[in-house]
Amino acid sequence: MQRNTRQRAAILETLSRQDDFRSAQQIHEQMRSDGESVGLATVYRNLQTLASAGRLDVLIGADGESLYRQCEDEGHHHHLVCRECGRTVEFLAPKLETQVTAIADEHGFTDLNHTLEVFGLCPEHTAQAGAEQVGR
Repeated sequence: MQRNTRQRAAILETLSRQDDFRSAQQIHEQMRSDGESVGLATVYRNLQTLASAGRLDVLIGADGESLYRQCEDEGHHHHLVCRECGRTVEFLAPKLETQVTAIADEHGFTDLNHTLEVFGLCPEHTAQAGAEQVGR
C-alpha cells in the first residue's frame, strides 16, 4: 500500500484535468503554474510510483520519453491515440487477450504482461485530413 502524499495528490489532481498523455516536464510545469511548490525529481518519482501501482497509464513517445495519463479504467486495457492531438480512448480487447495467451502458451511463456497503443487520427482529424485532400 502506498502512502498518499500531498505531492502525489497534487499530481493526480493535475492529471485529472488532462485528456491526453503528458510528459513529466509538462506535468511539472502545469503544477508550478498552478502554484504548487514541487521539484521535478519529486514529480518523476511519484509518477513512477503511481504508474507501478496501476493508477496511471504510461505511453512511450516517439522520442522514447515516458508520457503519463490518469487511468479511466483500473483494469487491463489498451489505447487508441490520435497522432495529431493526443486524444486517447481506452478500450478492452478480450479476443486479443485470448490470442496473446495462446501465443505465449505455444512458446512456453508465463507471467505475461503487455501493453498496446494504436496510433491513428481521431474523428476530428480524420475529417480535417479528408477536407484537405478534397481541397487539393
